[in-house]
Amino acid sequence: MATTTRSDVDTDTESDSDLTAADVAWDLDPLVDGEGAEGVETLLDEAQRAAGALADYRGRIDTLDAGELAGLMKALGALEESVGRAGSYASLAYSVDTTDPAAGALMQRFEERATEIQTALVFIELEWAAVVDERADALLADDRLSFCRHHLRSARRYRPHLLSEPEEIVLSEKSVTGRNAWTRLFDELTSAVTVDLDGSTVSLEEGLSKLASPDREVRRGAAEAVSAALEPGLRTRVFVYNTLLADKSTDDRLRHYPSWISSRNLSNEAGDDSVDALIASVTRRYDIPQRWYSLKARLLGLDRLADYDRMASVVDEDARVGWSEARTIVLDAYASFSPELADVARRFFDENWIDAPVRAGKRPGAFCAYTVPSHHPYVLLNWTGRRRDVLTLAHELGHGIHAHLARPQGVFHQSTPLTLAETASVFGETVTFGRLLGLTTNPRARLALLAESLEGQIATVFRQIAMNRFEDAAHTARREEGELSMDRFAELWTGTQADMLGDTVEITDGYRNWWSYVPHFIGTPGYVYAYAYGQLLALSVYRRYEEQGEAFVPDYLALLSSGGSMAPEELGALVGVDLADPSFWDGGLAIVERQLVAAEEAAHAVLEESP
Repeated sequence: MATTTRSDVDTDTESDSDLTAADVAWDLDPLVDGEGAEGVETLLDEAQRAAGALADYRGRIDTLDAGELAGLMKALGALEESVGRAGSYASLAYSVDTTDPAAGALMQRFEERATEIQTALVFIELEWAAVVDERADALLADDRLSFCRHHLRSARRYRPHLLSEPEEIVLSEKSVTGRNAWTRLFDELTSAVTVDLDGSTVSLEEGLSKLASPDREVRRGAAEAVSAALEPGLRTRVFVYNTLLADKSTDDRLRHYPSWISSRNLSNEAGDDSVDALIASVTRRYDIPQRWYSLKARLLGLDRLADYDRMASVVDEDARVGWSEARTIVLDAYASFSPELADVARRFFDENWIDAPVRAGKRPGAFCAYTVPSHHPYVLLNWTGRRRDVLTLAHELGHGIHAHLARPQGVFHQSTPLTLAETASVFGETVTFGRLLGLTTNPRARLALLAESLEGQIATVFRQIAMNRFEDAAHTARREEGELSMDRFAELWTGTQADMLGDTVEITDGYRNWWSYVPHFIGTPGYVYAYAYGQLLALSVYRRYEEQGEAFVPDYLALLSSGGSMAPEELGALVGVDLADPSFWDGGLAIVERQLVAAEEAAHAVLEESP
């Protein structure tokens, strides 16, 4: 294959539109049959009528036989498909321009109507939870319920935390003007953040991308500009977070959750003890990032890194990658593992399932939206043409492939818990990294790639656990101390970051407030540890591939195609991974350390060659 990394080619021939992926936009019209906002209303009308028909089941779910229960669940699934299509269109249209009043109004309209539909169906969850265990077990043994068996079994785990129907309805309806509204406000505030850089105004995403520059003054200037950009709305974002911390404390108390993280663990089908073991295993190995940052300081000719140096290129280059080249690299990487996976990935490019360019008002970051099984997934990126963006593309396409292959499982079983949701994405990213490394022959460029890969592991495993420690500290302090000040949040943030970084990285004053643009803290509390869980799981899965070669591919495809139709332990067993093994986390961390050793060896070779 003739494709090379951008560090090995002349960038003068690359068009601006290709470097910025300016023409790569998704087509959302099929979600609503081309009817736009009116299509959202039509779908919600259908769902509302279906919800009215389901009211006939009220008060008699405990009397249904397996066939009748299957009929109820199929009708409920069709309703959720309609709501899912409407919500996907509204949320995805909003995500590409959070400043558009029409998009915001449509999103709010969806939230209000979807909540109304949801509250009309609360009785189903409550009555199913009240069915005695013996009868529920007998029903779930019937093959007519195979399409929703795991979903129904998992739903019963919430029995100790459910309230009465009137209470559930009040909490659901108030969430529209409560936590959902606060989350939307935060999204709009952060999406509107702009960074004044080198005489021009750029998005927060573009400002952060400059932290990878090989020029330290560029990195320092970018960090200072980002810090300055975060200042104007900081007090409001602090208030938003305080409010949501208090709101979650109230919910946890009313629902009898023993800790702030317990509801997230239940959703992830992960026990509190297993999550505690993950956190303990990772924090015990904080020496891994500290070893790397000490060596990186030497590579950069510094006595000590500053926080804005952590993502710097370790060689004197500022590699750029065009969209067409990235497409070729990623598709070739997937094809080297499985032509079937490459064929699915190719559809994302060919059929307009990706929105890539950076735009004013666009939501920061990257994600894959599963939508619903009757449709297809979408990928959102903020493409800046950096080499890291290639791996982000491969990562999000992994999510998309997982979603697409699991579509036959239906609406109840397409998605996995968050703890398994990263398996395909990290696997795809790892395969693509191997492809990029194989295409790069220059020793210094290879070092840069090895460093980027290791730093991706550090960001996904160690930084996410450090952010989990910040969340834990914030939730605990809010419950014990009351409303927290900006300085208190900054203290908790820098303290938990310093635990990971040790004395290898200087935390600058401006970095104290960088917690305040992270959306996961706001919209999905407790989410971040799932990145570390998923990363270590995916690395263990990739190790099985290294051991078995092509023989592993059918098992891996079976895992992806199973979606969330089984418990995490059963899904792991499909590819020979034992999630119940206490040493599981240490095995994944050993793979990260192996990557550290490879990066260290490459770094020492370059240092020895330097004059």
